[in-house]
Amino acid sequence: MAREHRITLDAPLPDKLVAEFTKRVFFADESILDFRLAEGNSAVLLTTTEAADPADLARKLGYLLRNDVLPQLVRAPKVVWRSPVARVPASGTFDRLAERGVVHLAGEGQVALGEPLLTIMDALDATIRRIVLTEFGGREFRYPTLIPTTALARCGYFTSFPQYAMFATRITADLDVYRDFLDAVKNSGDPGAEILSRCGRVDYCLPPTMCYHTFHQFADRALPGGMTVATARGKSFRHESRYSHTLARLWDFTIREVVFFGARDEALGLRERFLRRSLDLAEELEVSGSCEVANDPFFGDTDSGDRSSSQRLMELKYELGLRVDEEESIAVASFNFHERFFGEAFAIAGTPFTACAGFGLERFAFALVCQHGPDPDRWPATVRRALNLEVAS
Repeated sequence: MAREHRITLDAPLPDKLVAEFTKRVFFADESILDFRLAEGNSAVLLTTTEAADPADLARKLGYLLRNDVLPQLVRAPKVVWRSPVARVPASGTFDRLAERGVVHLAGEGQVALGEPLLTIMDALDATIRRIVLTEFGGREFRYPTLIPTTALARCGYFTSFPQYAMFATRITADLDVYRDFLDAVKNSGDPGAEILSRCGRVDYCLPPTMCYHTFHQFADRALPGGMTVATARGKSFRHESRYSHTLARLWDFTIREVVFFGARDEALGLRERFLRRSLDLAEELEVSGSCEVANDPFFGDTDSGDRSSSQRLMELKYELGLRVDEEESIAVASFNFHERFFGEAFAIAGTPFTACAGFGLERFAFALVCQHGPDPDRWPATVRRALNLEVAS
């Protein structure tokens, strides 16, 4: 049975830090099923599984507040662009798509997609890809799904975002281990309960985004002559706990990623040009949303809060958010500047400065459907033309 707990905070949480706190609560403990702030942000009301320990929950939430949230600057996000249209989508689009068989909840954090979302995703990707290749001279690559854990460890991913990491492993190659596993599964009927104790090293993980593949590709060597822009489309994976809903925060999603290399001014300039070109595309698509200075959800390390504040102060990250109902916007793209961090972490010759941009294709397609409706044939001709969809005469 579920239980309710009231956790009193040491002091009321400032309104401008509520979002930073709420994006971390489910990661504090597996037992948390739901939560809400109450009493002027001075208490958290938790719904948990029966096994939860209230004192332990209070300790964990207190640590996240003191370490990750309260050290951050209390300031409103800086808006760098707001769309000229003010479209307010109706709620319930995901449910209506499910009723039509367009989406199907395939598992925790996983959604199966059908038409018209497939066509919309491909059209979005083709449009972005065309911009990268023709306007920015990008080179395209295709990567395997798995990435070595050593690649993510090299750039500190596991100490920055341990909450998102998802790993791949296999049963140890040994006849006796295989036979023991077969017998255990036959007896229990549950392979999940029998696997991990029989697995070897975790040498590979699922990539949280495509740019890590690009940095790993050029580690310990020079970039190809004249290359400043690389791009790839692929599956990415992040454990989003109970935050996953509709087509936002999937555990398994598709990204079109663009990576920029060069001297500092060059990498920054490419990011700025690409950001402006992407915002022009958003206006061509006649979507309602905004682009703001943002930060990554650094989690659990001793300097997490300071890193988030520094990221915002230096405007290292912008996020494009689009409306999906009366109250919610979701981030469909981000535009990031890394200074020399990845160039040095991966020992890319010349230690270039880097920047990147990523588009979540499921999210972007969903936002278009929420704002323009589920039938692209009925979308405005200008929007269809921007995506190179056939426009009826």
